[in-house]
Amino acid sequence: MRDLTSRTRRPKDRPRAGALAPLQGVLPALGRCLPPGRFRLRWLFDGALAAVLGIGAVAAVVLSLWTLSPYPDTGADGALRVAADLWLLGHGTELVRPAAASGGAPVGLTPLLLAALSGWLLYRSARGSLEPDPLAGEPGAEPGEGPRAAFCLTVGYLLVAAAAVAYTLPGELRADPWSAAWHLPLFALACTLAAACATCGIPPAPAWARRLPGPATLRAAARAAVAGTGAYCAAGAALAALALACHARAAGDSFGRLGSGWSGWSGWCDLGGLALLVLALLPNAAVWAVAYALGPGFSLGVHGAVGPLDVRGEPALPDFPLLAALPEGTPGGAPAWVALALVPAAGVGVTAWRAGREAPAGRLPAAGTALLAACGAGAFLGALAALSGGPLGGAELAGFGPEGRSTALAVAAWTAALGAPLALLLRLLPTPRPRPLGALRARLRRPAPRLDPEAERWHTTAARHSRWAALKKSSGTLVPDFPDFPDVTDLTGPLGLPETGGAGEAGDLGPGGSRDPAGGPPHPGVPGQDPPPGR
Repeated sequence: MRDLTSRTRRPKDRPRAGALAPLQGVLPALGRCLPPGRFRLRWLFDGALAAVLGIGAVAAVVLSLWTLSPYPDTGADGALRVAADLWLLGHGTELVRPAAASGGAPVGLTPLLLAALSGWLLYRSARGSLEPDPLAGEPGAEPGEGPRAAFCLTVGYLLVAAAAVAYTLPGELRADPWSAAWHLPLFALACTLAAACATCGIPPAPAWARRLPGPATLRAAARAAVAGTGAYCAAGAALAALALACHARAAGDSFGRLGSGWSGWSGWCDLGGLALLVLALLPNAAVWAVAYALGPGFSLGVHGAVGPLDVRGEPALPDFPLLAALPEGTPGGAPAWVALALVPAAGVGVTAWRAGREAPAGRLPAAGTALLAACGAGAFLGALAALSGGPLGGAELAGFGPEGRSTALAVAAWTAALGAPLALLLRLLPTPRPRPLGALRARLRRPAPRLDPEAERWHTTAARHSRWAALKKSSGTLVPDFPDFPDVTDLTGPLGLPETGGAGEAGDLGPGGSRDPAGGPPHPGVPGQDPPPGR
Protein backbone atom coordinates (compact mmCIF):
# COMPACT_ATOMS: atom_id res chain seq x y z
CA MET A 1 0.00 0.00 0.00
CA ARG A 2 1.26 3.43 -0.80
CA ASP A 3 2.55 5.33 2.21
CA LEU A 4 0.23 8.18 3.10
CA THR A 5 3.12 10.37 4.15
CA SER A 6 4.98 10.04 0.85
CA ARG A 7 5.04 13.04 -1.44
CA THR A 8 5.19 12.67 -5.20
CA ARG A 9 5.92 15.43 -7.65
CA ARG A 10 3.28 15.87 -10.30
CA PRO A 11 4.48 15.68 -13.88
CA LYS A 12 4.49 18.92 -15.75
CA ASP A 13 1.44 19.53 -17.88
CA ARG A 14 1.84 19.68 -21.59
CA PRO A 15 1.57 23.15 -23.08
CA ARG A 16 -1.88 24.03 -24.28
CA ALA A 17 -2.93 26.69 -26.64
CA GLY A 18 -5.83 29.03 -26.06
CA ALA A 19 -7.05 31.10 -23.16
CA LEU A 20 -5.50 28.79 -20.51
CA ALA A 21 -1.96 29.26 -21.80
CA PRO A 22 -0.98 31.81 -19.09
CA LEU A 23 -1.96 29.26 -16.40
CA GLN A 24 0.41 26.54 -17.61
CA GLY A 25 3.09 27.46 -15.07
CA VAL A 26 0.72 28.45 -12.27
CA LEU A 27 -1.30 25.27 -11.94
CA PRO A 28 1.66 22.85 -11.57
CA ALA A 29 3.27 25.13 -8.99
CA LEU A 30 0.02 25.29 -7.03
CA GLY A 31 -0.26 21.50 -7.20
CA ARG A 32 3.24 21.08 -5.80
CA CYS A 33 2.43 23.42 -2.90
CA LEU A 34 -0.62 21.43 -1.85
CA PRO A 35 -0.48 18.15 0.13
CA PRO A 36 -2.01 14.88 -1.11
CA GLY A 37 -5.75 14.71 -1.57
CA ARG A 38 -6.60 12.79 1.61
CA PHE A 39 -4.85 15.22 3.93
CA ARG A 40 -6.03 18.19 1.89
CA LEU A 41 -9.69 17.28 2.37
CA ARG A 42 -9.14 16.51 6.04
CA TRP A 43 -7.55 19.90 6.68
CA LEU A 44 -10.25 21.70 4.69
CA PHE A 45 -12.91 19.94 6.73
CA ASP A 46 -11.22 20.75 10.05
CA GLY A 47 -10.99 24.43 9.15
CA ALA A 48 -14.65 24.53 8.15
CA LEU A 49 -15.60 22.65 11.32
CA ALA A 50 -13.87 25.26 13.49
CA ALA A 51 -15.88 28.03 11.82
CA VAL A 52 -19.14 26.12 12.23
CA LEU A 53 -18.44 25.51 15.91
CA GLY A 54 -17.73 29.20 16.48
CA ILE A 55 -20.94 30.28 14.76
CA GLY A 56 -22.87 27.61 16.63
CA ALA A 57 -21.59 28.77 20.02
CA VAL A 58 -22.65 32.36 19.36
CA ALA A 59 -25.96 31.27 17.83
CA ALA A 60 -26.77 29.15 20.89
CA VAL A 61 -26.57 32.21 23.18
CA VAL A 62 -28.47 34.48 20.79
CA LEU A 63 -31.23 31.93 20.19
CA SER A 64 -31.54 31.34 23.93
CA LEU A 65 -32.15 35.04 24.53
CA TRP A 66 -34.54 35.18 21.58
CA THR A 67 -36.47 32.17 22.89
CA LEU A 68 -36.75 33.54 26.43
CA SER A 69 -37.87 36.96 25.24
CA PRO A 70 -41.71 37.13 25.40
CA TYR A 71 -41.94 39.79 22.67
CA PRO A 72 -39.27 39.14 20.03
CA ASP A 73 -39.06 41.78 17.32
CA THR A 74 -38.04 39.35 14.56
CA GLY A 75 -38.19 35.66 13.86
CA ALA A 76 -35.51 33.02 14.17
CA ASP A 77 -34.01 34.14 10.86
CA GLY A 78 -33.28 37.57 12.30
CA ALA A 79 -31.74 36.04 15.43
CA LEU A 80 -29.46 33.85 13.31
CA ARG A 81 -28.37 36.90 11.29
CA VAL A 82 -27.50 38.68 14.54
CA ALA A 83 -25.42 35.65 15.59
CA ALA A 84 -23.56 35.69 12.26
CA ASP A 85 -22.98 39.45 12.64
CA LEU A 86 -21.51 38.99 16.12
CA TRP A 87 -19.27 36.13 14.95
CA LEU A 88 -17.92 38.23 12.09
CA LEU A 89 -17.50 41.22 14.40
CA GLY A 90 -15.32 39.00 16.60
CA HIS A 91 -12.86 38.73 13.68
CA GLY A 92 -12.56 42.51 13.22
CA THR A 93 -15.10 42.81 10.40
CA GLU A 94 -17.04 46.07 10.45
CA LEU A 95 -20.82 46.00 10.49
CA VAL A 96 -22.88 48.63 8.67
CA ARG A 97 -26.46 49.74 9.18
CA PRO A 98 -27.59 50.79 5.68
CA ALA A 99 -30.80 52.44 6.91
CA ALA A 100 -28.90 55.30 8.57
CA ALA A 101 -29.59 58.80 7.29
CA SER A 102 -25.89 59.44 6.59
CA GLY A 103 -25.66 56.46 4.27
CA GLY A 104 -24.33 53.93 6.79
CA ALA A 105 -23.38 53.82 10.47
CA PRO A 106 -20.35 51.53 10.95
CA VAL A 107 -19.81 49.39 14.03
CA GLY A 108 -16.25 48.12 14.24
CA LEU A 109 -15.43 47.73 17.94
CA THR A 110 -14.47 44.06 18.23
CA PRO A 111 -15.45 42.14 21.39
CA LEU A 112 -12.17 40.45 22.28
CA LEU A 113 -13.92 37.64 24.14
CA LEU A 114 -15.57 36.53 20.89
CA ALA A 115 -12.23 36.88 19.11
CA ALA A 116 -10.56 34.70 21.74
CA LEU A 117 -13.28 32.06 21.36
CA SER A 118 -12.94 31.91 17.57
CA GLY A 119 -9.15 31.92 17.70
CA TRP A 120 -9.04 29.15 20.30
CA LEU A 121 -11.41 26.94 18.31
CA LEU A 122 -9.40 27.38 15.11
CA TYR A 123 -6.08 26.84 16.92
CA ARG A 124 -7.25 23.64 18.61
CA SER A 125 -8.78 22.33 15.39
CA ALA A 126 -5.53 23.00 13.53
CA ARG A 127 -3.41 21.25 16.14
CA GLY A 128 -5.79 18.29 16.27
CA SER A 129 -5.61 17.83 12.50
CA LEU A 130 -1.81 18.12 12.38
CA GLU A 131 -1.07 15.75 15.25
CA PRO A 132 -1.07 11.96 14.62
CA ASP A 133 -4.19 9.97 15.48
CA PRO A 134 -3.18 6.51 16.81
CA LEU A 135 -6.79 5.27 17.02
CA ALA A 136 -7.58 6.02 13.39
CA GLY A 137 -4.08 5.12 12.20
CA GLU A 138 -3.56 8.58 10.68
CA PRO A 139 0.01 9.87 10.65
CA GLY A 140 0.68 13.45 11.62
CA ALA A 141 1.95 16.21 9.41
CA GLU A 142 5.60 16.19 8.45
CA PRO A 143 7.91 18.94 9.74
CA GLY A 144 7.87 20.82 6.43
CA GLU A 145 4.11 20.68 5.88
CA GLY A 146 3.12 23.38 8.37
CA PRO A 147 2.57 26.23 5.88
CA ARG A 148 0.64 23.96 3.49
CA ALA A 149 -1.61 22.71 6.26
CA ALA A 150 -2.19 26.27 7.48
CA PHE A 151 -3.20 27.28 3.96
CA CYS A 152 -5.70 24.41 3.64
CA LEU A 153 -7.17 25.05 7.09
CA THR A 154 -7.55 28.74 6.28
CA VAL A 155 -9.32 27.97 3.01
CA GLY A 156 -11.84 25.73 4.77
CA TYR A 157 -12.42 28.39 7.43
CA LEU A 158 -12.92 31.12 4.84
CA LEU A 159 -15.48 29.09 2.90
CA VAL A 160 -17.81 29.08 5.89
CA ALA A 161 -17.00 32.73 6.66
CA ALA A 162 -17.92 33.75 3.11
CA ALA A 163 -21.27 32.01 3.49
CA ALA A 164 -21.83 33.87 6.78
CA VAL A 165 -21.06 37.23 5.13
CA ALA A 166 -23.51 36.49 2.32
CA TYR A 167 -26.16 35.45 4.87
CA THR A 168 -25.97 38.81 6.69
CA LEU A 169 -26.38 41.00 3.59
CA PRO A 170 -30.22 41.09 3.55
CA GLY A 171 -30.42 42.02 7.26
CA GLU A 172 -30.72 45.43 8.86
CA LEU A 173 -27.16 45.15 10.18
CA ARG A 174 -24.89 43.58 7.59
CA ALA A 175 -21.19 42.82 7.36
CA ASP A 176 -19.01 45.00 5.16
CA PRO A 177 -17.62 42.68 2.44
CA TRP A 178 -14.47 44.80 1.91
CA SER A 179 -13.68 44.75 5.62
CA ALA A 180 -14.28 41.01 5.80
CA ALA A 181 -12.06 40.42 2.74
CA TRP A 182 -8.89 41.30 4.64
CA HIS A 183 -9.79 40.87 8.32
CA LEU A 184 -10.90 37.25 8.05
CA PRO A 185 -7.87 35.89 6.10
CA LEU A 186 -5.41 37.64 8.42
CA PHE A 187 -7.16 36.31 11.52
CA ALA A 188 -7.36 32.75 10.18
CA LEU A 189 -3.78 32.69 8.89
CA ALA A 190 -2.42 33.97 12.20
CA CYS A 191 -4.18 31.20 14.15
CA THR A 192 -3.33 28.37 11.75
CA LEU A 193 0.31 29.39 11.33
CA ALA A 194 0.72 29.55 15.11
CA ALA A 195 -0.73 26.04 15.41
CA ALA A 196 1.46 24.76 12.56
CA CYS A 197 4.63 26.18 14.13
CA ALA A 198 3.71 24.74 17.52
CA THR A 199 3.04 21.27 16.06
CA CYS A 200 5.40 20.89 13.09
CA GLY A 201 8.12 23.28 14.19
CA ILE A 202 9.48 26.41 12.56
CA PRO A 203 10.28 25.80 8.86
CA PRO A 204 13.93 26.21 7.82
CA ALA A 205 14.90 29.79 7.12
CA PRO A 206 16.01 30.83 3.62
CA ALA A 207 19.62 31.56 2.82
CA TRP A 208 19.32 35.33 3.29
CA ALA A 209 17.88 34.88 6.80
CA ARG A 210 20.50 32.50 8.18
CA ARG A 211 22.31 35.35 9.91
CA LEU A 212 19.28 35.94 12.12
CA PRO A 213 19.08 34.36 15.61
CA GLY A 214 18.73 30.62 15.69
CA PRO A 215 15.54 28.65 16.29
CA ALA A 216 16.30 28.16 19.99
CA THR A 217 16.60 31.92 20.55
CA LEU A 218 13.45 32.59 18.53
CA ARG A 219 11.47 30.02 20.50
CA ALA A 220 12.69 31.45 23.80
CA ALA A 221 11.82 34.98 22.68
CA ALA A 222 8.36 33.87 21.53
CA ARG A 223 7.64 32.22 24.88
CA ALA A 224 8.82 35.30 26.75
CA ALA A 225 6.74 37.57 24.51
CA VAL A 226 3.59 35.51 25.07
CA ALA A 227 4.20 35.45 28.83
CA GLY A 228 4.82 39.20 28.89
CA THR A 229 1.66 39.88 26.88
CA GLY A 230 -0.34 37.80 29.31
CA ALA A 231 1.17 39.67 32.26
CA TYR A 232 0.36 43.04 30.69
CA CYS A 233 -3.23 41.98 30.03
CA ALA A 234 -3.66 40.55 33.54
CA ALA A 235 -2.37 43.76 35.11
CA GLY A 236 -4.62 45.80 32.82
CA ALA A 237 -7.61 43.69 33.84
CA ALA A 238 -6.80 44.33 37.50
CA LEU A 239 -6.55 48.07 36.83
CA ALA A 240 -9.88 48.06 34.96
CA ALA A 241 -11.53 46.12 37.79
CA LEU A 242 -10.19 48.65 40.29
CA ALA A 243 -11.60 51.51 38.20
CA LEU A 244 -14.99 49.77 38.02
CA ALA A 245 -14.96 49.25 41.77
CA CYS A 246 -14.24 52.94 42.32
CA HIS A 247 -17.08 53.92 39.95
CA ALA A 248 -19.47 51.16 40.97
CA ARG A 249 -22.29 53.62 41.71
CA ALA A 250 -22.06 55.21 38.27
CA ALA A 251 -21.96 51.80 36.56
CA GLY A 252 -25.01 50.66 38.54
CA ASP A 253 -26.89 53.84 37.61
CA SER A 254 -26.08 53.16 33.96
CA PHE A 255 -27.58 49.68 34.27
CA GLY A 256 -30.65 51.19 35.89
CA ARG A 257 -31.12 53.83 33.18
CA LEU A 258 -30.76 51.29 30.40
CA GLY A 259 -33.30 49.03 32.11
CA SER A 260 -35.74 51.70 33.26
CA GLY A 261 -38.38 50.76 30.69
CA TRP A 262 -38.19 47.00 31.27
CA SER A 263 -40.37 45.01 33.58
CA GLY A 264 -41.20 41.38 34.18
CA TRP A 265 -39.62 38.50 32.34
CA SER A 266 -38.76 40.63 29.31
CA GLY A 267 -36.77 43.01 31.49
CA TRP A 268 -34.76 40.19 33.02
CA CYS A 269 -33.95 38.78 29.57
CA ASP A 270 -32.81 42.17 28.28
CA LEU A 271 -30.72 42.75 31.38
CA GLY A 272 -29.13 39.33 30.84
CA GLY A 273 -28.27 40.30 27.27
CA LEU A 274 -26.73 43.56 28.49
CA ALA A 275 -24.69 41.69 31.10
CA LEU A 276 -23.39 39.30 28.41
CA LEU A 277 -22.39 42.27 26.25
CA VAL A 278 -20.49 43.79 29.16
CA LEU A 279 -18.78 40.44 29.76
CA ALA A 280 -17.74 40.19 26.10
CA LEU A 281 -16.17 43.68 26.28
CA LEU A 282 -14.24 43.17 29.54
CA PRO A 283 -11.04 42.08 27.69
CA ASN A 284 -11.31 45.30 25.68
CA ALA A 285 -11.32 47.24 28.93
CA ALA A 286 -8.16 45.40 30.02
CA VAL A 287 -6.32 46.36 26.80
CA TRP A 288 -7.52 49.96 27.09
CA ALA A 289 -6.18 50.03 30.66
CA VAL A 290 -2.77 48.81 29.45
CA ALA A 291 -2.63 51.55 26.81
CA TYR A 292 -3.65 54.11 29.44
CA ALA A 293 -1.05 52.97 31.99
CA LEU A 294 1.83 52.90 29.49
CA GLY A 295 1.19 56.43 28.23
CA PRO A 296 -0.51 56.46 24.79
CA GLY A 297 -4.02 56.36 26.23
CA PHE A 298 -7.09 55.94 24.01
CA SER A 299 -9.52 58.06 22.06
CA LEU A 300 -13.16 58.69 22.89
CA GLY A 301 -14.63 59.70 19.57
CA VAL A 302 -13.18 62.19 17.14
CA HIS A 303 -12.47 65.06 19.55
CA GLY A 304 -11.81 63.25 22.84
CA ALA A 305 -8.76 61.46 24.25
CA VAL A 306 -7.79 60.12 27.66
CA GLY A 307 -4.23 59.62 28.90
CA PRO A 308 -2.38 59.58 32.21
CA LEU A 309 -0.95 63.05 31.55
CA ASP A 310 -3.70 64.71 29.56
CA VAL A 311 -7.47 64.50 29.08
CA ARG A 312 -8.80 66.35 26.04
CA GLY A 313 -12.35 67.11 25.02
CA GLU A 314 -15.71 66.27 26.52
CA PRO A 315 -17.36 63.95 23.99
CA ALA A 316 -20.98 62.89 24.29
CA LEU A 317 -20.53 59.24 25.22
CA PRO A 318 -23.26 56.62 24.97
CA ASP A 319 -24.76 55.39 28.21
CA PHE A 320 -22.93 52.12 28.94
CA PRO A 321 -21.71 50.62 32.25
CA LEU A 322 -18.07 50.21 31.17
CA LEU A 323 -17.84 53.80 29.94
CA ALA A 324 -18.94 54.99 33.37
CA ALA A 325 -15.55 53.88 34.78
CA LEU A 326 -13.51 56.20 32.55
CA PRO A 327 -11.13 58.55 34.37
CA GLU A 328 -12.34 62.12 34.62
CA GLY A 329 -8.85 63.65 34.71
CA THR A 330 -5.20 62.92 35.39
CA PRO A 331 -4.44 60.61 38.32
CA GLY A 332 -4.33 62.46 41.60
CA GLY A 333 -2.33 61.16 44.53
CA ALA A 334 0.35 58.55 45.05
CA PRO A 335 -1.99 55.50 45.20
CA ALA A 336 -3.26 56.16 41.68
CA TRP A 337 0.26 56.42 40.28
CA VAL A 338 1.31 53.26 42.10
CA ALA A 339 -1.64 51.41 40.56
CA LEU A 340 -0.58 52.62 37.12
CA ALA A 341 3.05 51.61 37.72
CA LEU A 342 2.03 48.04 38.47
CA VAL A 343 1.09 47.47 34.81
CA PRO A 344 4.58 48.04 33.29
CA ALA A 345 6.20 46.41 36.32
CA ALA A 346 4.23 43.20 35.79
CA GLY A 347 4.82 43.06 32.05
CA VAL A 348 8.53 43.91 32.19
CA GLY A 349 9.20 41.60 35.12
CA VAL A 350 7.56 38.53 33.60
CA THR A 351 9.14 39.11 30.18
CA ALA A 352 12.63 39.52 31.66
CA TRP A 353 12.23 36.48 33.90
CA ARG A 354 11.11 34.23 31.05
CA ALA A 355 13.78 35.60 28.71
CA GLY A 356 16.52 34.98 31.26
CA ARG A 357 15.20 31.50 31.96
CA GLU A 358 14.55 30.36 28.38
CA ALA A 359 17.53 31.99 26.64
CA PRO A 360 20.55 29.89 25.62
CA ALA A 361 23.62 29.81 27.85
CA GLY A 362 25.51 33.06 28.13
CA ARG A 363 24.92 36.62 29.22
CA LEU A 364 24.49 38.34 25.87
CA PRO A 365 21.92 35.80 24.61
CA ALA A 366 19.72 36.65 27.60
CA ALA A 367 19.73 40.37 26.75
CA GLY A 368 19.19 39.63 23.06
CA THR A 369 16.30 37.32 23.85
CA ALA A 370 14.76 40.02 26.04
CA LEU A 371 15.02 42.55 23.19
CA LEU A 372 13.36 40.14 20.76
CA ALA A 373 10.68 39.40 23.34
CA ALA A 374 10.07 43.14 23.73
CA CYS A 375 9.46 43.44 19.99
CA GLY A 376 7.14 40.43 20.09
CA ALA A 377 5.16 41.72 23.06
CA GLY A 378 4.81 45.09 21.33
CA ALA A 379 3.51 43.42 18.19
CA PHE A 380 1.01 41.29 20.13
CA LEU A 381 -0.36 44.15 22.22
CA GLY A 382 -0.40 46.48 19.23
CA ALA A 383 -2.59 44.01 17.36
CA LEU A 384 -4.85 43.62 20.39
CA ALA A 385 -5.12 47.40 20.76
CA ALA A 386 -6.02 47.84 17.10
CA LEU A 387 -8.58 45.05 17.35
CA SER A 388 -10.11 46.30 20.61
CA GLY A 389 -11.05 49.71 19.21
CA GLY A 390 -13.14 50.91 16.32
CA PRO A 391 -16.09 53.06 15.37
CA LEU A 392 -19.43 52.93 17.15
CA GLY A 393 -21.22 55.06 14.60
CA GLY A 394 -20.70 58.16 12.51
CA ALA A 395 -19.67 61.73 13.30
CA GLU A 396 -18.51 62.00 16.94
CA LEU A 397 -18.49 58.22 17.51
CA ALA A 398 -16.23 57.39 14.56
CA GLY A 399 -13.21 56.36 16.64
CA PHE A 400 -12.98 54.61 19.99
CA GLY A 401 -10.12 52.86 21.70
CA PRO A 402 -6.29 52.89 21.64
CA GLU A 403 -4.19 53.24 18.53
CA GLY A 404 -2.32 50.10 17.56
CA ARG A 405 0.99 51.66 16.47
CA SER A 406 1.43 53.94 19.47
CA THR A 407 0.54 51.12 21.87
CA ALA A 408 3.00 48.74 20.18
CA LEU A 409 5.81 51.31 20.36
CA ALA A 410 5.09 52.04 24.03
CA VAL A 411 5.10 48.36 24.99
CA ALA A 412 8.30 47.67 23.04
CA ALA A 413 10.04 50.73 24.54
CA TRP A 414 9.09 49.94 28.14
CA THR A 415 10.01 46.25 27.82
CA ALA A 416 13.28 46.81 25.96
CA ALA A 417 14.51 49.63 28.18
CA LEU A 418 13.85 47.82 31.45
CA GLY A 419 13.57 44.16 30.43
CA ALA A 420 16.98 43.66 28.82
CA PRO A 421 19.01 44.90 31.84
CA LEU A 422 16.76 42.97 34.19
CA ALA A 423 17.19 39.75 32.18
CA LEU A 424 20.97 40.24 32.20
CA LEU A 425 20.89 40.81 35.96
CA LEU A 426 18.82 37.68 36.50
CA ARG A 427 21.31 35.70 34.43
CA LEU A 428 24.20 36.97 36.56
CA LEU A 429 22.55 35.85 39.78
CA PRO A 430 23.46 32.35 41.00
CA THR A 431 21.04 29.57 40.23
CA PRO A 432 19.03 28.72 43.35
CA ARG A 433 19.51 25.30 44.85
CA PRO A 434 16.64 22.83 44.79
CA ARG A 435 14.34 23.16 47.74
CA PRO A 436 14.21 20.43 50.43
CA LEU A 437 10.56 19.87 49.60
CA GLY A 438 11.48 19.10 46.00
CA ALA A 439 14.16 16.64 47.10
CA LEU A 440 11.70 14.94 49.44
CA ARG A 441 9.16 14.72 46.64
CA ALA A 442 11.80 13.14 44.39
CA ARG A 443 12.63 10.55 47.05
CA LEU A 444 8.98 9.72 47.57
CA ARG A 445 8.53 9.14 43.85
CA ARG A 446 11.17 6.38 43.80
CA PRO A 447 9.70 2.93 43.22
CA ALA A 448 9.47 0.65 46.23
CA PRO A 449 11.99 -2.23 46.34
CA ARG A 450 10.74 -5.64 45.28
CA LEU A 451 10.14 -8.29 47.95
CA ASP A 452 12.42 -11.29 48.26
CA PRO A 453 10.92 -14.30 46.42
CA GLU A 454 11.55 -16.47 49.49
CA ALA A 455 9.61 -13.98 51.64
CA GLU A 456 6.74 -13.94 49.13
CA ARG A 457 6.29 -17.70 49.58
CA TRP A 458 5.42 -17.08 53.23
CA HIS A 459 2.12 -15.50 52.11
CA THR A 460 1.03 -18.22 49.69
CA THR A 461 -2.13 -20.21 50.35
CA ALA A 462 -0.27 -23.51 50.79
CA ALA A 463 2.03 -22.02 53.43
CA ARG A 464 -0.94 -20.62 55.37
CA HIS A 465 -2.68 -24.01 55.28
CA SER A 466 0.46 -25.68 56.59
CA ARG A 467 0.76 -23.26 59.49
CA TRP A 468 -2.91 -23.65 60.46
CA ALA A 469 -2.67 -27.43 60.26
CA ALA A 470 0.40 -27.52 62.51
CA LEU A 471 -1.25 -25.13 64.96
CA LYS A 472 -4.41 -27.26 65.08
CA LYS A 473 -2.45 -30.47 65.63
CA SER A 474 -0.36 -29.03 68.46
CA SER A 475 -3.11 -27.16 70.34
CA GLY A 476 -5.64 -29.94 70.88
CA THR A 477 -9.25 -28.74 70.89
CA LEU A 478 -8.57 -25.01 71.24
CA VAL A 479 -8.93 -24.59 67.49
CA PRO A 480 -12.13 -25.84 65.82
CA ASP A 481 -12.08 -28.38 63.05
CA PHE A 482 -11.14 -27.17 59.58
CA PRO A 483 -11.89 -28.71 56.23
CA ASP A 484 -9.43 -31.18 54.88
CA PHE A 485 -6.31 -29.56 53.52
CA PRO A 486 -3.82 -31.05 51.10
CA ASP A 487 -1.06 -33.15 52.56
CA VAL A 488 1.38 -30.69 54.09
CA THR A 489 4.20 -33.21 54.03
CA ASP A 490 4.47 -32.79 50.26
CA LEU A 491 5.62 -29.18 50.59
CA THR A 492 9.31 -28.66 50.17
CA GLY A 493 11.51 -25.64 50.49
CA PRO A 494 12.31 -23.29 53.29
CA LEU A 495 8.63 -23.05 54.29
CA GLY A 496 7.78 -26.75 53.99
CA LEU A 497 6.51 -28.48 57.14
CA PRO A 498 7.22 -32.25 57.31
CA GLU A 499 5.38 -34.63 59.63
CA THR A 500 5.77 -33.91 63.30
CA GLY A 501 5.46 -36.24 66.18
CA GLY A 502 3.02 -36.00 69.06
CA ALA A 503 3.37 -33.92 72.13
CA GLY A 504 6.82 -34.21 73.60
CA GLU A 505 8.43 -35.83 70.52
CA ALA A 506 11.36 -34.28 68.82
CA GLY A 507 10.57 -32.92 65.42
CA ASP A 508 12.19 -30.51 63.04
CA LEU A 509 9.90 -27.92 61.56
CA GLY A 510 12.57 -26.42 59.34
CA PRO A 511 13.57 -22.81 59.36
CA GLY A 512 10.02 -21.71 60.18
CA GLY A 513 9.46 -23.82 63.33
CA SER A 514 10.93 -24.07 66.85
CA ARG A 515 10.47 -26.11 69.99
CA ASP A 516 9.16 -24.91 73.30
CA PRO A 517 11.93 -24.86 75.95
CA ALA A 518 9.65 -26.84 78.34
CA GLY A 519 9.39 -29.72 75.93
CA GLY A 520 5.99 -28.76 74.57
CA PRO A 521 4.80 -29.05 71.03
CA PRO A 522 6.58 -27.22 68.26
CA HIS A 523 5.56 -23.62 67.52
CA PRO A 524 5.01 -22.56 63.89
CA GLY A 525 6.60 -19.16 64.09
CA VAL A 526 7.90 -16.71 61.56
CA PRO A 527 11.10 -17.85 59.81
CA GLY A 528 14.18 -16.58 61.56
CA GLN A 529 12.34 -15.53 64.75
CA ASP A 530 12.07 -17.17 68.17
CA PRO A 531 8.64 -18.14 69.48
CA PRO A 532 6.99 -15.77 71.93
CA PRO A 533 7.49 -16.60 75.63
CA GLY A 534 4.96 -18.81 77.34
CA ARG A 535 4.15 -20.94 74.30
